[in-house]
Amino acid sequence: MKTDTNAALVELESQVAFQEHTIEQLNEALINQQQQLDVLRLELRMLREKFGDLEDRVEHSGSPKDEKPPHY
Repeated sequence: MKTDTNAALVELESQVAFQEHTIEQLNEALINQQQQLDVLRLELRMLREKFGDLEDRVEHSGSPKDEKPPHY
């Protein structure tokens, strides 16, 4: 009976250790994903600003179709 209890205790300790390891791996993956998301948000904001600047330039200079190429 004592051997069964010890075996069950060892099994539970093993499962807890495995779960702790898995939780740590998931936490690291989540941290990495959040960092990637932060970078993507920054890049998206910068692209929106550039796009807005380009739109402003087009609005103030007329349509690019209306402009003659430099060799004319």
